[in-house]
Amino acid sequence: MKVEIKKEKEVKHHLSKWIREDRWPHIWCSGCGIGIAMSSMLYAFEELNLDPKEIAIVSGIGCSGRVAGYVKVDSYHTTHGRAIPFAIGLKIAKPNMKVIVFSGDGDLISIGGNHFIHAARRNFDLICICVNNFNYGMTGGQFGPTTPHEAITTTTPYGNFEYPFNLPYLAASAGATFVARWTVLHPYYLRQSIKKALRRKGFSFIEVISPCPTGFGRPNKIGEAIDEMKYYKEKSVIKNRVDPKEAELSFRGGNIIVGEFVEIEKPSYIEILKENLEKIKEV
Repeated sequence: MKVEIKKEKEVKHHLSKWIREDRWPHIWCSGCGIGIAMSSMLYAFEELNLDPKEIAIVSGIGCSGRVAGYVKVDSYHTTHGRAIPFAIGLKIAKPNMKVIVFSGDGDLISIGGNHFIHAARRNFDLICICVNNFNYGMTGGQFGPTTPHEAITTTTPYGNFEYPFNLPYLAASAGATFVARWTVLHPYYLRQSIKKALRRKGFSFIEVISPCPTGFGRPNKIGEAIDEMKYYKEKSVIKNRVDPKEAELSFRGGNIIVGEFVEIEKPSYIEILKENLEKIKEV
């Protein structure tokens, strides 16, 4: 007797519209938080019912930079530290597109730091999502500009003697008009901030604190990723509208201040550019 075996219905991920599944499996280590940051962005796209053709994602180098290759929109994996200038050129050429820079702390703030502060100063129309895991994870766990003071990395085996950037304070000081910080334990709030950034003009900066159990958690004896998430749960304090200068970020007993710190309106770069082009035409 011949038994007919029915094929199981193919199960698709509900965000498959946004994912290049042919690029799977991804490269991220077990416990890494970049996937949560990426999916928060994809849920924001979905909830705003955005057209994939209206979105472009630009990244530099590093673990977070791989997001550009995994999302099914126009995406660009640029050279180290050059995501923002590439995105600026793209936005000028395609001003109706929503251009998102998605990269890590080392790429954006160290190698790309000069571009970052000037994009914020000019209030350029970009959404900049920075996953901060406190080290150069992909290249071996070296210390970077956000590595906490006294933290152990492969290049600071006796403790980092430099002081780190406070990224929300840096962005706000440079001129960003929307500034927020969340951990990957706050995906709902992160998604809401990304949605808000997608609806507005000007330079929006969102810092996402993420575990890096391989490059940062292990040498600093934080434990596994679940232990870092428990730390986020115990120490995160939501303080919307607090002065970014006071946005504490500690991984050794202190608090992690999260929230939306800055939201102001002023003419964006694209608006000013259009005004000036009109003036030139009249001359």
